[in-house]
Amino acid sequence: MHRPTALGGALAALATAAAGVLVAATISTTPAVAASGGTGTGYLHTSGNKIVDSTGATVRLTGINWFGMETDNKTFHGLWSSNPWRGQLDTMARLGYNTLRIPYSNDALKSGATATGINDFVNPDLIGLSPLQILDKVIDYAGSKGMRVILDRHRPTSAGQSPLWYTSGVSEATWINDWKMLAQRYANNPTVIGADLHNEPHAEGTNPAATGACWGCGDTTRDWRLAAERAGNAILGVQPNWLIFVEGVSCPSGGLSNVWDNDPSNDEDCGWWGGNLSKAGQFPVRLNVANRLVYSPHEYAISVYHQTWFDDPSYPANLPAIWDKYWGYLYKQNIAPIMMGEFGSTLQDPKDKVWLQNLMAYTGTGVNGMSFTYWSWNPNSGDTGGIANDDWTTINQAKQDILQPYLIAPVGGGGTTSPSPTGTSNTSPPPTTPAPTGGCTATYKQTNAWQGGFQGELTVKNSGTASVNPWSVTWTWPSGVTLGSGWNATVTQSGGTVTAAAPTWAPSLAPGASVTIGFTANGTASAPGSVKLNGTAC
Repeated sequence: MHRPTALGGALAALATAAAGVLVAATISTTPAVAASGGTGTGYLHTSGNKIVDSTGATVRLTGINWFGMETDNKTFHGLWSSNPWRGQLDTMARLGYNTLRIPYSNDALKSGATATGINDFVNPDLIGLSPLQILDKVIDYAGSKGMRVILDRHRPTSAGQSPLWYTSGVSEATWINDWKMLAQRYANNPTVIGADLHNEPHAEGTNPAATGACWGCGDTTRDWRLAAERAGNAILGVQPNWLIFVEGVSCPSGGLSNVWDNDPSNDEDCGWWGGNLSKAGQFPVRLNVANRLVYSPHEYAISVYHQTWFDDPSYPANLPAIWDKYWGYLYKQNIAPIMMGEFGSTLQDPKDKVWLQNLMAYTGTGVNGMSFTYWSWNPNSGDTGGIANDDWTTINQAKQDILQPYLIAPVGGGGTTSPSPTGTSNTSPPPTTPAPTGGCTATYKQTNAWQGGFQGELTVKNSGTASVNPWSVTWTWPSGVTLGSGWNATVTQSGGTVTAAAPTWAPSLAPGASVTIGFTANGTASAPGSVKLNGTAC
């Protein structure tokens, strides 16, 4: 569901799906434990072109977008699927996505806003919650997995994106006040690391009668750089620890070129919506708190818009110079970090695979590479598709294979070396090998209950001295308790025995490692009994 682009002349807008600004609410949430490892410790700040944690260690955000809160549903898409919301976050973390970018709109934050499109049977813990309350739960659980969260003001309303940060119905004051509300709401929760101020400012109107977002033009009603300063400083006045993510524009003038007027002076070099930061070096965003600015361009492929550079005879060798011009220079000249907030493709055009491979190589490998959040987790993004397949459970392996070498998993995310499967899951457990000497330990936590059912998490630790590969966990339930759904394993039931078989993307359980198997069940809430790891009692 993503944005059109402005191509050096008049441009057609493509359909997108993502959200706007936050509004009202004075609910506090329980602070999450500061993340560690893959996403650092404590709050983050910048140092030259690096993002660093509270200890000064370099952090690379390798994340993903999960949209829906900006749409008419006012909450995450995919909550209608058979995969519980926690299961989806579990998969993201396990695959190596250490950051979650969450688009939203004003409409989702208004008093009385209602979240829709939720499968109550699969997600009973979300029944009756407001969009903001659901957001609280997602943030808390993501934080428990070591992930970080970036909030993205995607749309002023659920109706669609806007070229400017305000509209006739949503003022600049509302935009800023809603950001201040969010900064206050999550002020003591280091899982939430910052604000992506406005999604994809872009050109509107034909030059010289431009009406869209410009960069450095000095018109306070259109200059996105100045607006970003106003909003960023207002947020930092409430929460000085946040990072401020600033996207680019499409055309620095804020208007589209008139290629038919035979006047070259009006024919401007433009880029993707939100993707043109070519003037940020000359006109930088100035914040009152040092070391908080991150530039966040967007970059797309032919599946979103057929830019002229895709037809260059030198393609793909021409791409690095294009990226250097629009935003890469900020990183290469050590001016500021880059966090590529959106990029994606269906990969249906052969050139798109080449584009994605070259783009990832351009960002660099390891912790010193540029940060990014891929668009998107959602399979229902009309112009890019997603990492998740249409079942919201299995994975688009072709995309994941390209991204995998650049992902740095959050602590607790399960590593980055083995991606998730495509296609259907196993229907029977794989053959098992004996558990090593030392056996296993098991702990159980009931996470929810409702009339006629419950939800729980069984954590099994390999306390032996060798890996168990492939692993399989079994347990028993009393008569009348039946499996509803399961995640983090292929979970099946036969009589009173439940088997959780290792998924193909994480078959091995190393010594000292643990796996948490989540499930919903029907019947009277009951703890798993007679838990075994590959036949050895825990």
